[in-house]
Amino acid sequence: MPHALTSLAAAAPSTPLGSFEDSAVAWATWVTLMGFVGVTALALLCAVPAAARVASGALGAVTSRLALAAAVLGLLAVPAVLTDLAHGASHGEGYDYSAAWNSLYDGSNAGRLSGLEVTLCLVGAALLAPLAVRPMTVRPVATGRWRGSLLGAGLAAGAVALGTTRFPTKTPADWGRTGFETLIWMLHLLGGAVWLGGLAGLLLLALPGAVPAAERRAFWSITIRRFSVAAMSCVAAITLSGLFLYWEHVDGLGQLTSTMYGRVLGVKILIFGGLLLLGAFNQFWLHPRIEALRDEGDQRPLLTVLLRRFPLVVAVEILLGTALLFVAPFLHGSARNQAYQAQVAEQSATPIPAKKLPKLPAKEVSASTWGWGTAETIAVIAVMGAGYRLSGQLARRRRSALGATPEPAVPAVPATS
Repeated sequence: MPHALTSLAAAAPSTPLGSFEDSAVAWATWVTLMGFVGVTALALLCAVPAAARVASGALGAVTSRLALAAAVLGLLAVPAVLTDLAHGASHGEGYDYSAAWNSLYDGSNAGRLSGLEVTLCLVGAALLAPLAVRPMTVRPVATGRWRGSLLGAGLAAGAVALGTTRFPTKTPADWGRTGFETLIWMLHLLGGAVWLGGLAGLLLLALPGAVPAAERRAFWSITIRRFSVAAMSCVAAITLSGLFLYWEHVDGLGQLTSTMYGRVLGVKILIFGGLLLLGAFNQFWLHPRIEALRDEGDQRPLLTVLLRRFPLVVAVEILLGTALLFVAPFLHGSARNQAYQAQVAEQSATPIPAKKLPKLPAKEVSASTWGWGTAETIAVIAVMGAGYRLSGQLARRRRSALGATPEPAVPAVPATS
């Protein structure tokens, strides 16, 4: 009898990976939205304050270049969002842009969120547009007192537009859990946006014409140090939110290989690990050398370091980041449900349609969950703080080494030539 039941059991359902087209459409939305937020954040928190402090001659060019890039990304986000909506509204292959447009502010929560997303992208681009213009006859806005307010307002608009992608579209049964999950997703998305978008902004500033040669050394030292703080904070936010999402959707390491969700998540983790390695290279090897050269007044061509090594590493990081954003839309459902549904289907004597397969309830949060979460939070923050202090110590040691080197031997140091 057991053998007979086994022979009659239905095969485990195969979870589809998802179409390349769906992922490409979603990727365009994520890249434009997150790029807008990240480039604006880099301008507001790092590059523009650094230029105002030590490179006043580059203030207008730095502000206008980043504002222009962010405004273009904000405008491109509008057709990207509408294309994503049109693809979903077509109920199959093709794109129904008429239905997508009519869905904006159609009275439903989903329509209001979609409409708000499009509106805020346009508002953010409009706020940054004056900063991108540098008229020759009057004082440009890019160097005026309104630049901080416009950048801050544009960043707020972009952050809310990005958040609408994860705001709940239905009234939640558990407001506490839903609110916490929304907060976790906001940390995940904003952390990734500021980190990856900021890298793209740094690469734009490394191109010729943004910073005069005489001010380049001081500008890059302060900008990179400021961005290091933002990037390490983003890594902490992504790590902590990722750990929670892993706990919520995966039951054990075995599901990383036994389910489609787990395999896609594994690829995403590997790409994230590559980003961390490159970020560590920047933080603990390249950045301390740049700071040491600037503080010691080294006259060797720092441009060689900035335009050959730093931008090259940043470009590779951007490529890995865009690859990660392309992989992310393939994550559907959860590894827990896929493993459970496969088990149910294998034990059933008749095939069960995929839409009728049961799902596991959400995990219950216990005291131990909060305990582990608190410990993980403290550990991640401690590691990020220790890493930042260590990179500062490396820079100071590098300065001491340069100061102790005899004058004729200084030009021969190969690590920075």
